[in-house]
Amino acid sequence: MKNKQVIVQDWGLIDYKEAWAKQEALFNATIALKMEIRNRQLVIAGDNQPVNDIITPNYLIFCEHQHVYTLGNSGKPEHLLLDEKGLEEKDATYYHINRGGDITYHGPGQIVAYPILDLDNFFTDIHLYLRMLEEAVILTLADFGIKAGRYPGYTGVWLDADNGRARKISAMGVRCSRWVTMHGLAFNVNNDLSYFKNIIPCGIDDKAVTSMQHEIGEAVDIKEVQKILQHHIADLFSMEIASAG
Repeated sequence: MKNKQVIVQDWGLIDYKEAWAKQEALFNATIALKMEIRNRQLVIAGDNQPVNDIITPNYLIFCEHQHVYTLGNSGKPEHLLLDEKGLEEKDATYYHINRGGDITYHGPGQIVAYPILDLDNFFTDIHLYLRMLEEAVILTLADFGIKAGRYPGYTGVWLDADNGRARKISAMGVRCSRWVTMHGLAFNVNNDLSYFKNIIPCGIDDKAVTSMQHEIGEAVDIKEVQKILQHHIADLFSMEIASAG
């Protein structure tokens, strides 16, 4: 049985490690439930057919983080250009985590979206999943008059990807197990771009990073951007928003 209802939560400004633990709890609970559904057989009135009367939940989490650098499974530690003292001076933390991708930065003024979805409820194609997340960001930027697109060979969302001024505005890194996802996307809205100078973002050392504020020339209402992003994600995935909080 498919369930396209999605519980939306806004965790506000939250420490990365705390958010990671909360994600893991939802992720692991969803996988455990999938295993229960798979292994449990309910018998109805003498009919020896397995019946799945349980459906897996889906979540869409939004938050911002304090300054933090995270390194994915395919990343290189040397792409962090700060030592422990440098991290302390920048009031930043660093974690090697269980998502795909290389190193990236999260901080205040940046929208972080964590879809914890059972893709069996939508479609079982991780490449399509990433393209849909990219498309949601591209459509959101278009609503603010910013033309964005994809850069061949890379994930994420870019501006001027077809010329020498290519710059990245949204990074992505996901984990997927038994078609349940976690981690997600980071979308630069009003965040301090100087923090990206302390890493080789996503392992790409010859491309710039940008934000909506930098492109527009003034700060943007981040909650309005988040609302529009949520709308586009829900529309692209044909989600039914069950609740928010």
